Amino acid sequence: MKVWFFIVALLSSFLLPAAEPSIGVTPTKVYVLPVREGVDTPLAYLVRRGVKEAVKAQASVLILDMETKGGRVDVCMEIIDILGQFKGQTITYVNREAYSAGAFIAVATQKIYMAPESVIGAAAPIMLSPGGGGPQAMPDTMEAKMVSAISAKVRTQAEKNGHNKEVVQAMVDKTTELLVDGQVINKKGNILTLTDVEAAKTYGTPQKPLLSLGTIASLEELLKKLGLAQATVIHVKPTGAERLASWLNVIAPLLLIVGIAGVYLEMKTPGFGAPGIIGITGFSLYFLGGYIAGLSGMEWMLVFAIGLILVIVEIFVFPGTIVPGLIGVGMILTALVMAMVDRWPGMPALPTLPQLGLPLTNLLIAFGGGGVMVWLMSRWLPHTDLFRKMIPVSASGVTSVVAQETAHAAQVGQVGVAQSVLRPGGKAQFGEEILDVITQGEMIAKGEKVRIISHSGTEAVVAQAD
Repeated sequence: MKVWFFIVALLSSFLLPAAEPSIGVTPTKVYVLPVREGVDTPLAYLVRRGVKEAVKAQASVLILDMETKGGRVDVCMEIIDILGQFKGQTITYVNREAYSAGAFIAVATQKIYMAPESVIGAAAPIMLSPGGGGPQAMPDTMEAKMVSAISAKVRTQAEKNGHNKEVVQAMVDKTTELLVDGQVINKKGNILTLTDVEAAKTYGTPQKPLLSLGTIASLEELLKKLGLAQATVIHVKPTGAERLASWLNVIAPLLLIVGIAGVYLEMKTPGFGAPGIIGITGFSLYFLGGYIAGLSGMEWMLVFAIGLILVIVEIFVFPGTIVPGLIGVGMILTALVMAMVDRWPGMPALPTLPQLGLPLTNLLIAFGGGGVMVWLMSRWLPHTDLFRKMIPVSASGVTSVVAQETAHAAQVGQVGVAQSVLRPGGKAQFGEEILDVITQGEMIAKGEKVRIISHSGTEAVVAQAD
């Protein structure tokens, strides 16, 4: 009897419709992003971090708490693209003012609300003089091209989110006259700026607000109006590191050059000292910039470290084995590229070509500059007092730099046997002594006789003996 009861219950669980989940059982998550000060690179990093956190947390609503006089158009467009990654509801609350780029960003959200006595608009592009000297008049042709390009982009966002695109056009283009229900809202020659009351005024049939869905006293009141009073609200706060990251990412190629030069110099000098610390610091700051910018996690720094260890093992522990070195180089290159790739939850594992554009450019600049730096150091540095000071006596096994140079001079002309394949680096035995050696580029097989012809740092430069 119990068996039959169990079978009937099991079949019922499959055949009967499942009960509808009650509304509001799962608390809604709301992320609030502050849009403050100027629209510049640090703000883009903050927005990217906040949107990624909201996507990962499966938030339902994203609110921009806005008070800005505007800023750079290119950063504004970047922020608009970032907001497009959020699939929930997007809202702008104009807390006091949303001028210029701030108005563009507001139009890129689905709903706009405004605080009492707040304003939005004045979005015509301007050109700033170099050195912060203030706005300058643009040539007519340049102004027409910029207005055309920007207004098209913003009109697209307005249409997508159900805003009045004629209102947006009047905010950007001073040649546009805005006429609604026979009323002139903006005369030709003016740039449209709206107060909260004007933006919320309704027109047409059926009645629709000009731009804002209403004047709300505070962000808390807005949450109540939207039915989100019981929601879990997460306020994304600026850390101050965003401004640091904006500088680090500007000099990212230089940081890679410093890292390459430091590691090269460390490998050329015995022991571990200042060059290694400088190289590690350069690479660390490179990865830190990408992390703060919200582009990638610190896992790529770990991948880089493992790759570097494999390369060191290939050179100093198992020279000539090739496999660890190739894997290490592959991990290093992958980490350097992926650290600057803008990754989003749910994206395919392989990045697209547009995502790889900036990282590959930085890498090519760094390799070019690093190659020149290494060449200069190999030619000039060994003959300087600085190089001698960087070589610790305890690491060299001789009592002084002069003694070390004397020992090197005595080794020139000695003939030994390659203990590993020289590709071009490896080890060779001269009498009872085994030395780290390097060829001038040719490969020498294991067991072949080699002759020391000079020294490069601590390595003996060898050629195949006749």
